[in-house]
Amino acid sequence: MEKQQRLFDIPYYQLQHFPQDTMFSTKRNGKWDAVSTQEFLDKANLISRGLIALGVEAGEKIALVSSNRVEWNIMDIGIQQVGAIGVPIYPNISTKDYKYIFGDADIKMCVTGDEELYSKITSIKDELPNLKRIYCFDEVKGANHWTEISDEAEKVDIAEVEKRKSVIKNGDLATMIYTSGTTGNPKGVMLSHNNILSNVYGSYPSIPGDSNSRSLSFLPVCHVYERMLHYLYMRAGFSIHFAESLDTIGENIKEVRPHVFTAVPRLIEKVYEKIISKGDELSGIKKALFFWAVSIGEEFEQEGKSAWYKFKLKIARKLIFSKWKEALGGEVLAIASGAAALQPRLSRIFLAAEIPILEGYGLTETSPVISVNCLKKGIEFGTVGPVLDNVEVKFAEDGEIIVRGPNVMMGYYNQPEKTAEVLTDDGWFHTGDIGEMIDGKFLKITDRKKEIFKTSGGKYIIPQMMENKFKESRFIQQIMVIGEGQKHPAALVIPSYDFLREWADRKGISVGKTNKELVEHPAIIDRIHQEIEEYNKLFGNFEKIKKVELLEEEFSVENGEITPTLKFKRKKILEIHKDKVNKIYNIS
Repeated sequence: MEKQQRLFDIPYYQLQHFPQDTMFSTKRNGKWDAVSTQEFLDKANLISRGLIALGVEAGEKIALVSSNRVEWNIMDIGIQQVGAIGVPIYPNISTKDYKYIFGDADIKMCVTGDEELYSKITSIKDELPNLKRIYCFDEVKGANHWTEISDEAEKVDIAEVEKRKSVIKNGDLATMIYTSGTTGNPKGVMLSHNNILSNVYGSYPSIPGDSNSRSLSFLPVCHVYERMLHYLYMRAGFSIHFAESLDTIGENIKEVRPHVFTAVPRLIEKVYEKIISKGDELSGIKKALFFWAVSIGEEFEQEGKSAWYKFKLKIARKLIFSKWKEALGGEVLAIASGAAALQPRLSRIFLAAEIPILEGYGLTETSPVISVNCLKKGIEFGTVGPVLDNVEVKFAEDGEIIVRGPNVMMGYYNQPEKTAEVLTDDGWFHTGDIGEMIDGKFLKITDRKKEIFKTSGGKYIIPQMMENKFKESRFIQQIMVIGEGQKHPAALVIPSYDFLREWADRKGISVGKTNKELVEHPAIIDRIHQEIEEYNKLFGNFEKIKKVELLEEEFSVENGEITPTLKFKRKKILEIHKDKVNKIYNIS
């Protein structure tokens, strides 16, 4: 396979080998608006010429703060071609994080998506002395429109762009992506052209399709996972269609009929829940047949099933599962799942329905894919698949997954000490995750070395930081935030019993003498929920505690719940209070 050396070489490869009338497509005013490969490159080159005219130097950092749209991709290639460094930033982070990232990366130019994001950045511009220019993709009153960059292009010949491109090498820095750690400020992950390209080619065999295939994009392209796949789609000649919003995904899937799309487990859970709820609405023999098919799917194995099972599966596929496929456009070849753990049950039942979910694993620091289940090498339920051919994995004594390969980052920007903590001199990256190999082939994640965890929606939760904030309440003695792989965070709470009794006495509420009577009293439960809701205001929507269970006794060293230095033994606490956790998440 011919391999490109710089990321911006990929659209030129597409133009030469399979130019697309629909390279990207966006739904505007009820109609899909296509951009061809040629048009895409023409616009990217205008951006490159405009940036040079505006005095942008090689190595200069340019922030992109926007949701998914073709303009983002055009800017991305335009920035790369002049040797500048694109810094994609999530649209929904805090103002504090914006200030830190803009300052740390020395951002001089920023392109935002809409009026809300433009206002957010302009509101802190006075605190960012190096930020000279802000543009907006949307037409916003008082804002410089992004086409003003292209308007400068007439001042610079395309030969200047070619000159800039000619000195950019495979190992040069291509982008910086800021990722949150367990503590402190976000870290700028430096990724080279080679880092991301090696992941494009390493992942290439795992994604089915060809230059006639369609993909649907809705995960944030500022995340390296979706972004790497965009380059892969471009290289393979897929047409990329942008979903209008998370609310319209169902409708957009039916319109686009994608062959491939990416998802986080929470979205797959929602799809499954919607399917099951439709089954619940049926009656009589139709309902019985629906749930019979579901039970057949839950028993699915790729090998070793009897002829009788295979016959029943064939019937289930024809009568029931074919409708599931139709709901996903009717032509889906695979769904790529990442960013959090997928329930093995869902992987099993969707594969029974001939909708393969390719669950993978990786980090921003690994560009991102380390391993992925795929149709060619096999799918093993409950694992994150075989390691990519160009990546090595080994395990530390404590089981930590350690990775080496061309996909491993250059390091953290301006943070050599942090880099040295995770990256050895001979190129081994410590992931912070615990794992094992199944059958010597499939990587399985078994635990998190770090306390940070992800919900099934792929959002990072930093429990200790949240716990420390909630404990500021006089009503809360101890709190442990939970929710690894679940729909939302929740918490196990030990109230401040002495204070609660005093509060109840003041309010004239009779609560009984024991802790058990206290935590079961409706007024107490309601008051704790009020406290949780008050402190929830300090966090993003994905971090908010949705449910709590009150515990009668404090966590103790004697019960093995905390260490002598009062650190939570989280795994042990979850084990001891399994009934409470199951109640929170309706696990039977």
